Amino acid sequence: MNRLSGAHGAPSEPSRHARVLVPLALLALYLIWGSTYLAIRIALESWPPFLMAALRFLVAGAVLYAFLRWRGMAAPTRAQWVNATITGTLLLGLGNGLVCYAEQSVSSGLAAVAVACMPLFAAVFGGLYGQWPRRIEWIGLVVGFGGVVLLNLGSGMSGSPLGAIALTTAAIAWAFGSVWSRRRDMPPAAMNTAAQMLGGSVALVIATLATGERFPTAPTPAAWFALGYLAVFGSIIAFTAYLYLLNTVRPLLATSYAYVNPPVAVLLGALVAGETVHVSDIVAMAVILAGVALITLTRSRAKA
Repeated sequence: MNRLSGAHGAPSEPSRHARVLVPLALLALYLIWGSTYLAIRIALESWPPFLMAALRFLVAGAVLYAFLRWRGMAAPTRAQWVNATITGTLLLGLGNGLVCYAEQSVSSGLAAVAVACMPLFAAVFGGLYGQWPRRIEWIGLVVGFGGVVLLNLGSGMSGSPLGAIALTTAAIAWAFGSVWSRRRDMPPAAMNTAAQMLGGSVALVIATLATGERFPTAPTPAAWFALGYLAVFGSIIAFTAYLYLLNTVRPLLATSYAYVNPPVAVLLGALVAGETVHVSDIVAMAVILAGVALITLTRSRAKA
């Protein structure tokens, strides 16, 4: 009998839950993480980048960890803490921290577009575990990388080489952390979220001290609100949804938010923050998404 079926062939309880939770988790990633680029931009009006990210994940991680322990969930083992800290450093310390740093000089929409190349790097890192890209996937990788080059040469990012380097590094770190963590002993469910946020916040505190960032004297109400939104919605809700998807669906679907976020971020940036997008940026976005689409369609057919 199929392990996903009950005694009479009906879907099991986890299967029924997944049919509801997977679409909800994807929707959370598409909309919430698409909006966090603008929230980061607003928070940066008062907060320095690494301190802002450190506070976001430290507070969110501590609150979630305390709540889970109060509800009786077991603490992570030593090995799980180590794995969660390494993953949190890659995903949150480098992945998110460098995005915050880059948005000091790059618009929120372009930051989302640059990070859209993350699934391309994830495809390469998958090869380290024996899942090398097929021929058409290699074509997609080349096309997507070409889009990243066009974006870096375009008018929107050409004046910020450090921002371009930071965003590319962030995408690489996030992709590797996502692939690496799937094969490690990680804490269960929401405890994984809390442990990774606490581990990632340590790396961000170190970056804060190393760069000499200071607590702002008078953050604006908008900056406080943006920081709270990032901690609650961007961290606790959306990051939990992402880790759930990584353990429930194929990585390609879990990381599909990377090429849905850019249109959301660009639209919000233009409507709310008055950010401008140049024609060259739109062309680069189309090239990046075309490369990712080649990989997505190919692997979807292979999966079927």
